[in-house]
Amino acid sequence: MKRLLPLAVLLALSSTGPAQAGLFDDAEARRQITDMRQDLEGRLETTSRGQLELANQNEQLRAEVARLRGQIELLVNEVETLKQRQRDFYVDLDTRLRQLESSGPGAGAANADPAAESGEYEAALNLLKDGKHGEALAAFDAFVAKYPSGNFSAGAHFWAGNAALQAKDINAANKHFNTVLTRWPNENVAPDAMLGLANTQQALGDAPTSRRTLQALVDRYPQSNAAQVARQRLGQR
Repeated sequence: MKRLLPLAVLLALSSTGPAQAGLFDDAEARRQITDMRQDLEGRLETTSRGQLELANQNEQLRAEVARLRGQIELLVNEVETLKQRQRDFYVDLDTRLRQLESSGPGAGAANADPAAESGEYEAALNLLKDGKHGEALAAFDAFVAKYPSGNFSAGAHFWAGNAALQAKDINAANKHFNTVLTRWPNENVAPDAMLGLANTQQALGDAPTSRRTLQALVDRYPQSNAAQVARQRLGQR
């Protein structure tokens, strides 16, 4: 009887072995499934977060593109306006030169030679048109000193201001533009002189004063082309 007992115990143990192994296999499978589910959920969350960030970036890019397009349109309109104003100035200049040349010796400033005055003015303007800003500024300075009350004094100061601004002589530009506004506020160059003054203030880093000058330009000369440019810079319509 004693010899049979180990055999019975052995049989009992062997009969329970597969069931326990099956239990262990099921637990391992559940653990692996849980791990796989958690890994999948993590990947989905990461993918969703990445898609959201990408959507936000796309929205920001669209907004930036729209802003840049608006700025480009604004600059294009401003360039076209400036071109038209420049053409108008040259037409006005040509008209004045022809009138001066055809007028009698009494035209222009006292004791001034009208032909010499118009020739010197045109020569200074040609220097500016050729991009010789420093030389043009010197020529206009000499012109206004020689003909302080001549037929082209307002225009000479205005173009001198432009030449000075291009030559980075901000103080000189400021002086010439202010001279136009003080002495000839009703001349056709006055609105553009005020726009030039706003440009000099911007170049000096005084943006608030520049904006106030632009607003004053809109208020004082609302129908001018310069006022149109001022409205664009102020974001008005």
